[in-house]
Amino acid sequence: MNHPATRRTVLLAAGATGAAALTTGCGGNDGHRGDGGDSGPSSGTAAPEAPAGRELATTGDIPVGGGTVFKDEKVVVTQPEEGDFRAFSAICTHQNCLVAEVSDGTIHCACHGSRFSVTDGSVETGPATRPLPEERITVEGNSIRLA
Repeated sequence: MNHPATRRTVLLAAGATGAAALTTGCGGNDGHRGDGGDSGPSSGTAAPEAPAGRELATTGDIPVGGGTVFKDEKVVVTQPEEGDFRAFSAICTHQNCLVAEVSDGTIHCACHGSRFSVTDGSVETGPATRPLPEERITVEGNSIRLA
């Protein structure tokens, strides 16, 4: 037996579909690269990963006490102390903005002012509450590559 759809049924179905699309489309991740808020991983699609083994920079390109943001790869490489290279996701854990720069010992997100430590990616200044996830790199000679 077929029942004609009422206006209310159509609106409820459209609302449920729209909410599902918003939930899936906003800030989805795999728990690795930050998400649309500070409430943990969601079920959306992660940002594309940079190809493993690709050279990002030479050791001379990364300033001691600072770092460099690689926007295309969505990775930030830091050198907290001479010869100590670290890498983190360049996606802010507050609202998925790409971090803008590294200076004064912190990684800066220009969207809302969050700052993260160049040493371990921990939050120095909010609104972010979670650290930047660590990325794997290898340093061979003077070449810094994604692992």
